Parts: sequence; structure tokens; C-alpha cells
Amino acid sequence: MAQPPSPRPRDRILANLESVYREAYDRAKAASDERRMLDLDAAYQREQLLLEVLLDIRDGLTAAPPPPAPPPDKGIDPMTALDTIRRVAKLR
Repeated sequence: MAQPPSPRPRDRILANLESVYREAYDRAKAASDERRMLDLDAAYQREQLLLEVLLDIRDGLTAAPPPPAPPPDKGIDPMTALDTIRRVAKLR
């Protein structure tokens, strides 16, 4: 069975997001479009936050499962306990 591809590293994803916004921001700056620059800055911060939340969710879902819990301690067998009580009661 083929393994699924490993997820892209968080830093690479965030760098790609910054690159996309940086290019658009630089174009707006070259055009002296202050309003567009402010809009891009706000959009970048919003999308960065959203992307970080999604990456946290991804990391949580792809984390290794916790080790299995040890089997419960069976303790004393109830039938053995009853037999012991009967034997002790007969001695009295």
C-alpha cells in the first residue's frame, strides 16, 4: 500500500503566502495605491492567521496516535473471591 505524500512544511507554506502578497503589495506601492496597500496588508494578516489555524489542525490530525493504554489490571477474579469468602465463613 502506498503511503500518502508527506505534508508540505509549515514554513514553506507561510513563505508562499507571503510571497504572493509581497508581489501584489509591491505592485500597489509602485502605483502609489495607498488604499490597495492597506487592503493587502489587512488581508495578508487575516489569511496568515487563518492559515496558521488550519496548519495547527492539520498537525493535530497527522500527529502520531498516543501509545495504547496498558491492559486494565484484572485484579481478583470475582469467583475466586466468592470461594475465599465461603471458605472463611465455613471456618467460623
